[in-house]
Amino acid sequence: MSALATTLQAFFTDRLIRQRQVSPNTVGAYRDTMRLLLVFASERQGKAPEKLDIDDLDAPLIGAFLDHLEHDRKNGARTRNARLAAIRSLFRYAALRHPEHAATIERVLAIPPKRFERRLVTYLTEAEIDAILAAPDRMTWTGRRDTALFDLAVQTGLRASELIGLSCADVHLGVGAHVSCNGKGRKQRITPLTSGTVAVLRVWLAERAGLSADPLFPTRTGRALSRDALERRLTKYTADAKVACLSLARKRVTMHVLRHSAAMRLLRAGIDTSVIALWLGHEQIETTQIYLHADLQIKERALERTAPITAKPGRFRPSDKLLAFLEAL
Repeated sequence: MSALATTLQAFFTDRLIRQRQVSPNTVGAYRDTMRLLLVFASERQGKAPEKLDIDDLDAPLIGAFLDHLEHDRKNGARTRNARLAAIRSLFRYAALRHPEHAATIERVLAIPPKRFERRLVTYLTEAEIDAILAAPDRMTWTGRRDTALFDLAVQTGLRASELIGLSCADVHLGVGAHVSCNGKGRKQRITPLTSGTVAVLRVWLAERAGLSADPLFPTRTGRALSRDALERRLTKYTADAKVACLSLARKRVTMHVLRHSAAMRLLRAGIDTSVIALWLGHEQIETTQIYLHADLQIKERALERTAPITAKPGRFRPSDKLLAFLEAL
């Protein structure tokens, strides 16, 4: 086997699984990236994947692969950048094991991610949240389960994977009521609960009557809900809630929108962004800045505190022909 083949195997078994202990989702994403890359390189170089060497995956080939993702596979910039991040992680590991390929590795690591348009996050108003929480039929077992589930989602901002991974033992409704979860990156965190959410969960747990290790929000058969099932339930309730709240018709509501809504509620309550980052389990506080950009009310309050501009309207008129040329560009 080539140096690339042995390095790739060690990258998964030694670096990702043993050293970093990444989640199965991360292993799967990196695996898919490497499979696509090896197939693409094999066709370009005319070699079997196991015969490819590190120098075969040089910067021009990686660049061509990224273009292939965008143009042939119709991947967006975010997917392209995620694939590039996986490739760069492999090459950083290869740099430690094969310094003789340092020139090739350095050029690959110098490939920059692609810039893309960042849209403002979508979030729900209080009226829209109330309409969705009122949509489940509380006369049914499923409706009472979903009421507790989505109430918890809006109040805590837990990710969909965190919600469906909760067990009955993760909810603590005594003094200092909170819910604990294993979040993204295997980080454990606790999130406090309001008195209203505590009341809803207490009623649900009494009806749920499960063991400590059982899923907090099970299916009828007792298994944990899937993410797809969660999104389908939310889509159904959003469609029902549009009758009472017409503004929902202009929004595409997902589980991540509920997470954004929890963050915006905290921000508008005056909570510092560093606290919100801890609340949501963000790795970097910069991630939380997206909510500042989305909140027009905060910007309007900042504008009210500034002195009005008294400059007279007018347009710059260059006096020089060269400056006039540059102004016209």
